[in-house]
Amino acid sequence: MVGSLRDNRTLLKTFFWVLLAIFVTELLLLLVEIIFEKQMNAVFHSTIQDGIRHYYDDLDFKNILDYVQQKFSCCGGDEFRDWHVNPYHSCNGSGPLACGVPYTCCVRKAPGEVINTLCGYRTLNQQRLELVNTIHVRGCIHAVSFWFKDHFEATFGIVCSLLLPQVIGLVMAWLHWQKLNEIHSQMDTVDFKQLEWSNFNFAALDLTGAGWCWCLPREGGYIPVHDKEEENEVEAAIGQSKV
Repeated sequence: MVGSLRDNRTLLKTFFWVLLAIFVTELLLLLVEIIFEKQMNAVFHSTIQDGIRHYYDDLDFKNILDYVQQKFSCCGGDEFRDWHVNPYHSCNGSGPLACGVPYTCCVRKAPGEVINTLCGYRTLNQQRLELVNTIHVRGCIHAVSFWFKDHFEATFGIVCSLLLPQVIGLVMAWLHWQKLNEIHSQMDTVDFKQLEWSNFNFAALDLTGAGWCWCLPREGGYIPVHDKEEENEVEAAIGQSKV
């Protein structure tokens, strides 16, 4: 962004390559998720289990998981028994939450119903079919995956909303980069290092309009262009002066 505003090619190139790296990384992650779905589900399962283990210590994760469990009617990562890794919900515990699941896993029979916070009491040691009307036995990994597959239009819209602005940014940065290269190649600059200092007369330079900085381009250039006859006369005059 700064490179575009300042017409700085270095910053613009940095922005382009960083954005391109992010874009390619996102595409690779998307392909990995599609191709290696089972392996990625195992990674998600391990991550969710670690979060469940610290469920009451990490309020951010707690709020996110509670929302997902209520939104997608699911419980745990792979299934509801994932909650046994939490020390408060483990069947080896002795508290009121022991061998149970949070109330966000419970089935709500009516919208807006005031739910019992201990509705998941003693559910981890029961069979799935016995809990169909009590808690959601399906894991959130599968629930979210099925939701994305069932709502292809929404999934496609989410992906496009994430990738399209990056594509536009890449295209605009590339076009501006090429435009700056074109402008830079057309700039009329004077490289005094390549001039013959012994035979060069600074009085011949026409610096009208250059101001204090000679870096600004000027139509027609700063060094006057002579005809061949004038150049021959100048060379002859220089030769006579040397003699």
